Amino acid sequence: MVGIVSYGTYIPVYRIKLADIASAWKKDPQEVVGSLGVEEKAVPGTDEDAVTMAIEAARFALTLSTCKPSDIEALFVGSESHPYAVNPTSTIVGELLGAGHNYLAADMEFACKAGTAGMQAIAGLISVGQVRLGLVIGADTAQSKPHDALEYTSAAAAVAYLMSGEKQHCIAKLLAYTSYSSDTPDFWRRDGIRYPSHAGRFTGEPAYFAHVMGAGTRLLAKTHLKPEDFDYCVFHMPNGKFPRDVARRLGFSKEQLSASLTVDHIGNPYSASSMLGLAAVLDIAKPGEKIFMTSYGSGAGSDAFIWETTPLLPRAQKIRGKRQELVTQQIVKKRYVNYVEYLKQTHKI
Repeated sequence: MVGIVSYGTYIPVYRIKLADIASAWKKDPQEVVGSLGVEEKAVPGTDEDAVTMAIEAARFALTLSTCKPSDIEALFVGSESHPYAVNPTSTIVGELLGAGHNYLAADMEFACKAGTAGMQAIAGLISVGQVRLGLVIGADTAQSKPHDALEYTSAAAAVAYLMSGEKQHCIAKLLAYTSYSSDTPDFWRRDGIRYPSHAGRFTGEPAYFAHVMGAGTRLLAKTHLKPEDFDYCVFHMPNGKFPRDVARRLGFSKEQLSASLTVDHIGNPYSASSMLGLAAVLDIAKPGEKIFMTSYGSGAGSDAFIWETTPLLPRAQKIRGKRQELVTQQIVKKRYVNYVEYLKQTHKI
């Protein structure tokens, strides 16, 4: 068996309202907010990047468990905004956590599904007995060019999951997973270019929807389960409309989806998006409940998972609540910045 031992989340306290961004570029705020279904997004501080946020999330995950950093045998960090082009994020995180030297480190890159690709890799290593405990992190200070459509939703957050094959320590077990991939370049950034480019509306049907539904329907067929067999569902959230639409197409209800919709409050933190949605669900789920989760990464691909919570989950929820670490608690802890402050913090100008 493979499962989640503990998890940690980190959302920066800074927020900017989409209306402020729209006003800065003389756009209609109501039209922008209405078209995206998002009102504000999380913004990193001037001293925050994918590494610092990954460390915060990982520390929360470690303190929630009885595991020591030196127990980690695999450490994968998925991100689109690794601080260095050549110098791994994973080893910096491992060093500052005190993981020692006896672990496999790797940086994952696959747009917004880099973190879930790491989840599958660690699940495979645990399944064959190569490692006993793995740490996977999705962290992004999402990149977007000023006055680009991405600027309205690209956000910042980090999520960390400790995974193990020891049933007696798992708060959620992994029942099944699959992937769906193709060469569909809806979003890209060439080496040396600061900001990504995208193919506009092409990112919808042939990209996001084709892959999320491809992975989702494949996993349902593989497990002979139906949407009504699940208590919750989680999807990658590039905006407020896409996850709602794809959930409906696959046959999930609004009630199954609502708990995961962190995009409504903080925007799209890229590699952390679906992983944060899963954390939000784990914060409120009861033992014995099933969670359907599907990520998406431009380029393009989706990873789909089925999780089932265990009797150990309520203890983790109680600790996270006492420490003010629940996703909902981090969402409401915020301070607004104006557009000029936002540019200074995100673009370092």
